[in-house]
Amino acid sequence: MNKLAVIALGGNSLIKDKQVGTIDEQEANVLETCENLFQLISNNYNVVITHGNGPQVGNILLQNQAGAKMFDMPEMPLDICGAYSQGFIGYMIEQQLRNVLEKNKFDRDVITIVTQVLVDKKDPAFSSPTKPIGPYYTKDEADKISETSNAVFAEDPKGRGWRKVVASPQPKNIFNQNTIEKIAKDGQIVVAVGGGGIPAFYVEPNKLQGIDAVIDKDLASSLLAANIKADEFFILTDVDKVYINFRKENEQAIDEMTVAEAKRYLAEGQFAKGSMEPKVSAAINFVERSGKCTIITKASELGKSGAGTRIIA
Repeated sequence: MNKLAVIALGGNSLIKDKQVGTIDEQEANVLETCENLFQLISNNYNVVITHGNGPQVGNILLQNQAGAKMFDMPEMPLDICGAYSQGFIGYMIEQQLRNVLEKNKFDRDVITIVTQVLVDKKDPAFSSPTKPIGPYYTKDEADKISETSNAVFAEDPKGRGWRKVVASPQPKNIFNQNTIEKIAKDGQIVVAVGGGGIPAFYVEPNKLQGIDAVIDKDLASSLLAANIKADEFFILTDVDKVYINFRKENEQAIDEMTVAEAKRYLAEGQFAKGSMEPKVSAAINFVERSGKCTIITKASELGKSGAGTRIIA
């Protein structure tokens, strides 16, 4: 029986450092990632692929704003922009993965599911938004936008300007997860929970509504992995393993760590915020919910014996 794996693609699977993000660059990066994914698929894995969307949704927001200024077009809210990004990134992954499958004479369907994720409107994250999105503004520009909207802005710590910040609530449930599980266990490949999913809440009983927020992609992916009873959860990043004392003289790669060890390293501040910290937190979340293991590694290591860092119960 095939193992079921959820694989969360890192940002460099779509746009690498110092790239501007042309479609040619993104397609080439996705093709390379899909060739690495094939190492698992050809080794009797059923897979669900998740992905980030940070740069892409930022560009969509810019396009919205430019259209509103130049042509008086209505701007779309963040949840709609997230749906846009899920569609076109899913299309890229579908197409490039199909190219890899056909080249290797491997017959599987690849299906993208635009995914909503339930959040709680009362989540404390909504009272203190911290997740930066979109372009940089001057202080005057940010103040002017705030006067005519509910937007909240925060100054970039590196002094590049002011950016809109939104809430990053906890994911509560993944819509259509039973269908995702069924399709994947039937042997087909599913792309889902793009960008952490489109955050939605019940504005009243039986009435869903989107909300301006960004859910952590790895955390939503870990919840999906646990809920569909995945055997393994892979978090792909740009390093081969998790390190303690990273980029210091005494840095040390970790082959395996328990949840207790991972929590201790988190408390010590070993993992950078916005980088490895959320990945380790998501890994812990999956292991505690499922009793199975998470592997954090880079895409090129997939399928290799002893690849990455294994987080176990």
